[in-house]
Amino acid sequence: MNKLKVKNLTKVFGRTPKRGIKLLRQGKSKDEIFKETGLTVGVNQASFHVKSGEIFVIMGLSGSGKSTLLRMLNRLIEPTEGEILLGGEDQENITTMSKAELRNMRRERMGMVFQKFALFPHRTVLENVEYGLEIQGVDKKLRREQALKSLELVGLGDWAETMPDQLSGGMQQRVGIARALANSPDILLMDEAFGALDPLIRKDMQDELLELQRTMKKTIIFITHDLDEALRIGDRIALMKDGSIVQTGTPEEILTRPANEYVERFTEDVNLTRVLTAEAIMRKGETIIIDKDGPAVALKKMREKGVPTLIVIDRDKQFKGLITAEGARTATRSGKTLEEVLIPDAIRVDKDMLLSDLLPLMAEQDFIFPAAVIDKSGKYVGMVGRGAIFAALAGNGGDLS
Repeated sequence: MNKLKVKNLTKVFGRTPKRGIKLLRQGKSKDEIFKETGLTVGVNQASFHVKSGEIFVIMGLSGSGKSTLLRMLNRLIEPTEGEILLGGEDQENITTMSKAELRNMRRERMGMVFQKFALFPHRTVLENVEYGLEIQGVDKKLRREQALKSLELVGLGDWAETMPDQLSGGMQQRVGIARALANSPDILLMDEAFGALDPLIRKDMQDELLELQRTMKKTIIFITHDLDEALRIGDRIALMKDGSIVQTGTPEEILTRPANEYVERFTEDVNLTRVLTAEAIMRKGETIIIDKDGPAVALKKMREKGVPTLIVIDRDKQFKGLITAEGARTATRSGKTLEEVLIPDAIRVDKDMLLSDLLPLMAEQDFIFPAAVIDKSGKYVGMVGRGAIFAALAGNGGDLS
């Protein structure tokens, strides 16, 4: 279900923004409009939706319009044109809300975390987290309970009574996140939230955000200029250039199916092994059932399908191992069972394993055998062979055709 839907959202800065809108509809570019009128197109007819419980990343270089777009979502910047629809079936149009409705929406349904921590230096960590609830008039005891719970979520429960200047940069940003979470908003907006942190602390914060997301299932809209960060934390990514969204998709789609030359150039230096997962490149593979089929059936199937190896499963689709053509021939000649010639110690991996982790495992076996991809219950879901890996690294997303 969609949590937020944005339709043709546009921002033109200047004295006569409607003139800029008219020129955009005529197909004029951002630079052409500026030269002709002096108007600046901040965001150009952006349309996208954000699913409930996902991390949706908006990324682009400096000046691409990403922060302007984010600030229009809660109307810190007023849109020139377009709609922002909040909620699932009973949608509310943020662009038509009154000041009072907008104030309540910001307080109760849409939290925000900025790049600069914006903590009050004279207030304790707990008092900083309480602040939003305090200005809403929430009872002191209740707001303290909610603030403490929020601090526990970000791992700072023991630091509640300390002052902000006693914390590291990463810890201060966690206070900012706790403050945004304290009133349990539907959507969390994060504007370059980790941009001011050192690289190592930044990676730690990305890990903590992902863990927090797994726990709370919040809908998060995250702004960054860092492609590696976007690929690492985003369920889906909207890539912006000159105020326009040029492509929206999963990290895999952005990398393996770039929409245009700009996206291709933007992503050309990315290490695909640190982005693509086993699930992204796996194929179904040919299987046989261990307590039903024998070596002769296995050999016949390999000949018909033109494959040297079969995946062996049981009737419940539990992965049991591999059988090779040589093993099947040996079993047929000697009267052995399928189980006796099985390769039981075949590589088995979780569908979320990155190729950077899978490659060393397969290299230990000289890429002779495929890796079986299994789910959390041990059921077989697919296989990753040598060809699929090399095709993916060549930019074909595992498609050998």
